[in-house]
Amino acid sequence: MTKYARDEFDRVPETSTRQGVHRAVAESRRRRLAPILAVGAAALAVGLVAFLILPKLGLSTGGNTAAVSAEQGAGSAPAATASTPASPSAAPPSPASPSAAASETPAASATPSATPTPTAAVDKTQPVAIFNGTATAGLATRVGGTVSTAGWTLGELGNWGGVPQQRSVVFYSGAAQKDNAEALGQLLGIETVVDSAEFQVPLVVVLAPGFQ
Repeated sequence: MTKYARDEFDRVPETSTRQGVHRAVAESRRRRLAPILAVGAAALAVGLVAFLILPKLGLSTGGNTAAVSAEQGAGSAPAATASTPASPSAAPPSPASPSAAASETPAASATPSATPTPTAAVDKTQPVAIFNGTATAGLATRVGGTVSTAGWTLGELGNWGGVPQQRSVVFYSGAAQKDNAEALGQLLGIETVVDSAEFQVPLVVVLAPGFQ
């Protein structure tokens, strides 16, 4: 066996791993292809989801477009129909009819009817007789002065000799003297007036106890 001198190629470290040129090239290609394969797999998964699942959920672009166009068409139709009857309401109101004006005319004529009717005229020229039916002396004369001062014609004055009266009374003769008797009663504060034909004079005042 020929013995040659040892050189640098004969020195191989025992702990070093054996590597070749073809192994380094293969590993570098694998490292470059790994990201591309991952991106491709992700794109494929997204495409499958979009193709299989999204149409079932109704999220496709064509469906949305059709739904939007249908909603727009449905919204525009009521708007057009609603705007059509609005035009007659814009017309100016018609003037009041003659019948309405005629019905309002009699309302103004109600004012004259509200005026009070004139009271019947009081005839103070009729003589008034006054009789004192109380125990107060001179009462007939005092009341006669009140009647005379009010413009009445004063008649007989004296004491009452008839049936005792429980309250003061103004007697009058006939319906024509009723208004005069009521006016005389208001003057003296006597509320009772009685139609009687027993007296010769048209108006007789009988003062009962308690007259003020």
